[in-house]
Amino acid sequence: MTQTFAALLLAHALAEFLLRGRTLATRRLRPGAFFLHGLLVLATANLCLGSASPWIALLALSHLAIDAARALVLRRTGQRGLAPFLSEQAAHVVTLAALALWRPGLWAGGLWAHLVPLPALMALAAGLILTLRAGAVAVGLLMEPWAEATPRGLVNGGRAIGTLERGLIFLLILGGQPSGIGFLIAAKSVLRFGTVGDDRAISEYVIIGTLASFAWAILISFLTVFLLSALPPLGIPPLTP
Repeated sequence: MTQTFAALLLAHALAEFLLRGRTLATRRLRPGAFFLHGLLVLATANLCLGSASPWIALLALSHLAIDAARALVLRRTGQRGLAPFLSEQAAHVVTLAALALWRPGLWAGGLWAHLVPLPALMALAAGLILTLRAGAVAVGLLMEPWAEATPRGLVNGGRAIGTLERGLIFLLILGGQPSGIGFLIAAKSVLRFGTVGDDRAISEYVIIGTLASFAWAILISFLTVFLLSALPPLGIPPLTP
């Protein structure tokens, strides 16, 4: 069951955050983009499981139903923000878990079942994508109401910094060194001190964005560790003595 879930989670991360692209995401309300995304969900699930099953087609239809529900709410209310995004993603994960519980043998019946370490690698890849790419979307939606306070700097510089810091947090936690996050916070505080100066709006913007980015990375990283604990080990020794 856990192997099936790990494969489905990677497929979701690939289809939703890595392969979708900004163009497809911004045109999600258009029929062509909508069904193209459904085909992408179907293809990634088939690929990650190494099998073609009617249950995977049902999963793709469920994914589209969730997306359609969110699009309908967006069209009627105009409501964006972090809460709808989290609700949508939670619904997707619930459908993945439900399918893994209902049909746990999907992984065992696939082409990759003989590759014992592969589910753990898939869990790692999914965790990394969710930490980096989904984290960027979540933090961006949270900070959207205060976009006017965005500090001026390099084009997409803040996005790059956020990606790097979440990646470092992921590596620290997966490596068994969560205490290193404190040094990361201290380093960023020192580097940002001269930037924010006495501008309270910019200071608060940076603090909120930083805390949100760190919190997302820590949460997803520990959930990845939890998922890995239920899968066959990769055989990599921990960094801690």
